[in-house]
Amino acid sequence: MPSATPRKIELLAPARDINIACKAIACGADAIYIGPSSHGARAAAGNSIDDIARLVETAHPYGVRVYATVNTIVYDNEIKSVEKLITDLYHAGVDALIVQDMGILRMDIPPIDLHASTQCDIRSVDKARFLSSAGFSRVVLARELSAEEISRIHREVDVELEAFIHGALCVSYSGDCRASFAATGRSANRGECAQICRLKFDLTDGKGNILAPARHYLSLRDLNRLDDVGTLIDAGASSLKIEGRLKDASYVMNTVAAYRKRIDEIIAESEGRYIRSSFGISSAGFKPDLEKSFNRGFTSYFFNQPDRNTRMASLATPKMTGIPVGKVIKTERGVITADLKDKIANGDGLGYFTPEGIFKGFRVNRAEGKRLFPASPVNPAAGTQLFRNRDKAFDDMINAAEPSRRVSVDFKLRHVLGSVILSAVDERGLSATAVLHVDDLQPAKTQQHESRRKVLSKLGDTIYALGKLDDRLGEIFLPASQLTSLRRDVITALENTARATYKFRYRIKERYDIALPTERISFHDNVSNRLAREFYLSHGAKEITPALETEKNSRDGMHVMTTRYCIRRELGACLRSPAASKLPSDLYLESPGIRLKLCPDCSKCMMNIYYSKLK
Repeated sequence: MPSATPRKIELLAPARDINIACKAIACGADAIYIGPSSHGARAAAGNSIDDIARLVETAHPYGVRVYATVNTIVYDNEIKSVEKLITDLYHAGVDALIVQDMGILRMDIPPIDLHASTQCDIRSVDKARFLSSAGFSRVVLARELSAEEISRIHREVDVELEAFIHGALCVSYSGDCRASFAATGRSANRGECAQICRLKFDLTDGKGNILAPARHYLSLRDLNRLDDVGTLIDAGASSLKIEGRLKDASYVMNTVAAYRKRIDEIIAESEGRYIRSSFGISSAGFKPDLEKSFNRGFTSYFFNQPDRNTRMASLATPKMTGIPVGKVIKTERGVITADLKDKIANGDGLGYFTPEGIFKGFRVNRAEGKRLFPASPVNPAAGTQLFRNRDKAFDDMINAAEPSRRVSVDFKLRHVLGSVILSAVDERGLSATAVLHVDDLQPAKTQQHESRRKVLSKLGDTIYALGKLDDRLGEIFLPASQLTSLRRDVITALENTARATYKFRYRIKERYDIALPTERISFHDNVSNRLAREFYLSHGAKEITPALETEKNSRDGMHVMTTRYCIRRELGACLRSPAASKLPSDLYLESPGIRLKLCPDCSKCMMNIYYSKLK
């Protein structure tokens, strides 16, 4: 039997700017997260208040929500400017803020709804329960959680859960990475991550001896949970989040369209347990294919409790290698002859690994059967595997697509005592009526039903599409101009009704009945201002260590990462396996100027990483 109250399921899409956001909405996103001008965890993806306000105007008629990312730590001298930013976002109509800094809960701001960012490192029932009591309506879970762990939080904590389903993975628990800050002074907790994890490292022992070829040991594959969406929803996730606020429009459109289709299938099969959180039927205008958008290979990460043989890293390259398309027969005078299993088109992007293990990409200027003419000089040897990492035909298809989204509306047309009445009810259940007073209704000389349907279906400049038409005018003649006016009036009334009845959620009252998970607030909690300190003290903290970004201490020896991903496990030398002796107990990663000490914590099946500067 379906539950009395179906759970709303939200597909949450990223947007670098308003143009990408609008395309995501057209392709079927139920919500958008976007960065304002400052204090978003992607500093390069900021947007003005005016642009965000315009996005709200586009999104809300579909019931699509807009969340602003104010999810960096805040310094004391920025408190007033952040208060103003949040106030401006509230007046722009933003539905919620995604935040990391607990100081925001002590700022002088309007009662805007708050979501606890994944930067809060939410991986336990206790943490989720505390944040729920502190006034967050939603918590964004750590990407590392399994279906069982998500299910437990859902069972034990009355709070909305958001979980990532697709995109790049941080190797460290989010919010608990300081590798970029230690190595470059650019803090990920300030939206300035230098992506140290994507560098190539030598694997060495305690004496500096190289144990394995230089590889990208911390570079993870990209998350892909398309096949796990049903399990994730059943586990309790209500908002399914695509990573990618720096990605282009084609990436966002492709991923949104792919997950929209799968989520709709799951909702249809749920027998009323789940419903969609927004409205409108989307037509993407292309067939999505996740393999053809940027990825480093895919992983479901820890969602399905992987065994020791499951590989999660993209060791060879942090770039997109793509799909194998054939092997080189010969390269001669700048022309590659290859045994190809797929047709290559002019403008395709191909790549290959050199004998030194470096991935080298090139664009195909011209393709003639097996003969490929690169746009730049390359010289792959005979037998080299070729990969296609840009499918120009697919890209052209997405770029040419004009995705659309329409809300279905049913019309009822009738006349009563010299007036023609047009009533409208849309798929949201909203209704409106327009009345046209006509002094003298005349009988028609020809059948009118189809001509009236044609006039009433002209809704192209609105968000609506005509569903059912209950035409009770019979053979009365009504000029097309009058019927057009009636249609415009009822749509305007319906739009006004939607605007007036849009339901915002507001900030939940903070409670003090749930204890902090620990009375000792460490640097892992990123306390960077006096208001955050006040917040924790008011909830019973006894000791507070400030965020490392606020300290002037040496970064040498700094604890920079906490990871569930373990390099020993990835390389088949887990300390709990018979193969542990394949690698020595002391392991380091070394790259120019950087040395990272790897310290597995087998009791928690995690790895801690410490930084030291190479001389």
